[in-house]
Amino acid sequence: MPSPAHQNPQNRRIDWPGILRTLLVQVLVLSALAWGFVRYVDWSSDQAWAEFSRAVVVEPAPKAQPQSATPVHSVKDKTPCVRRI
Repeated sequence: MPSPAHQNPQNRRIDWPGILRTLLVQVLVLSALAWGFVRYVDWSSDQAWAEFSRAVVVEPAPKAQPQSATPVHSVKDKTPCVRRI
């Protein structure tokens, strides 16, 4: 292929097949990268969900104990605080 410096200015033309090949390769590479990114996000979210599911153990709620009628500790001579205005 002759160098561009030796070409006749009247003979220059656009290489459309070369441009189309370049665009096709760029679209294919971009598509492959996008597909890989989507697969990675899907895989990582599946892994995170599995890890979360293993970490969360659902235990049955303990049975409520009946409340006693008398308090455990009684308060002795506790007067309420007086607010200052």
